Amino acid sequence: MSRAEPPPGGSLAQAVVRALWDRGQTLASVESLTGGLLAATVVDVAGASHVFRGALVVYATDMKASLADVPADLLAERGPVDPDVAVALAEGGRRRCNADWCLSTTGVAGPKPQGGKPVGLVFIALAGPGGTVVRRFDLDGSRAAIRTATVTTALRLLLDEMNELDAR
Repeated sequence: MSRAEPPPGGSLAQAVVRALWDRGQTLASVESLTGGLLAATVVDVAGASHVFRGALVVYATDMKASLADVPADLLAERGPVDPDVAVALAEGGRRRCNADWCLSTTGVAGPKPQGGKPVGLVFIALAGPGGTVVRRFDLDGSRAAIRTATVTTALRLLLDEMNELDAR
């Protein structure tokens, strides 16, 4: 596929890759809850190599600090499932991967609560040219369903933010 031919298709991931392609922008991800599923979903799209910079999978709490530059004191005070941690993950990943956009995911997929946080509590952050946003979601379902819904929700957040930035 040449650079002049954007990726075809109609899936959400294809729409993300095409939107990034059309803008000449790049994406990275920093994943805890989703464990690489977000990156895998994006790179399943033909042409993703032109827009996807890479991913950090920081499942262990100490890896969030060492790889994604999340302040250790923030992690010690609040734990890994926190909106400010999600923001730090996205901003650290954007810097580390030298990307225009970076999505981060953190939360509790279950089957049991973690650190006093309920199953289904998810934070997704997006760092981009217009700043950083973070959203809280309370998702239902199995561990797999929560992880899959998180990926879908993250991709929708990215598309919505790109469209909103274009509208300004």
